[in-house]
Amino acid sequence: MKRLTDLDRALISELRRDGRAPVSSLADRLGVSRATVTKRIDRLTAEGVIVGFSVRIRDPREISEIRAISLIELFGRATSQVIAELRGYPEITALHTTNGAWDMVAEISCRDLQEFDALLSRLRGVKGIMNSETSLLLSSVVR
Repeated sequence: MKRLTDLDRALISELRRDGRAPVSSLADRLGVSRATVTKRIDRLTAEGVIVGFSVRIRDPREISEIRAISLIELFGRATSQVIAELRGYPEITALHTTNGAWDMVAEISCRDLQEFDALLSRLRGVKGIMNSETSLLLSSVVR
């Protein structure tokens, strides 16, 4: 994989803002030709820098969604079994391993506080989880 250029970074930034932006709009904003934008997107995709395009929904506060991040500490070598267990939780939208004091980070999305409370109770009972700390996400200021 080639190193990312300033143009690559600017293009990725524009695509993060609007992944459905027309190539012509991207070209205008970046000051390059449409062919250049198309070639860059194709190259970044082929090299695995861009791994996909996704749908973003409107502000979750408008749809009464409860979002949170849970930092999880595990016992010994329980990572695989905890991942296998948590993979089946529909409220967990993403699960990451990490370094430092916490072993994993779970991104959570629940319909309401009752569902959120029930999820926290289930998390506390997962074999292999020693400790967790969960914080509600109040607003997104950068996406």
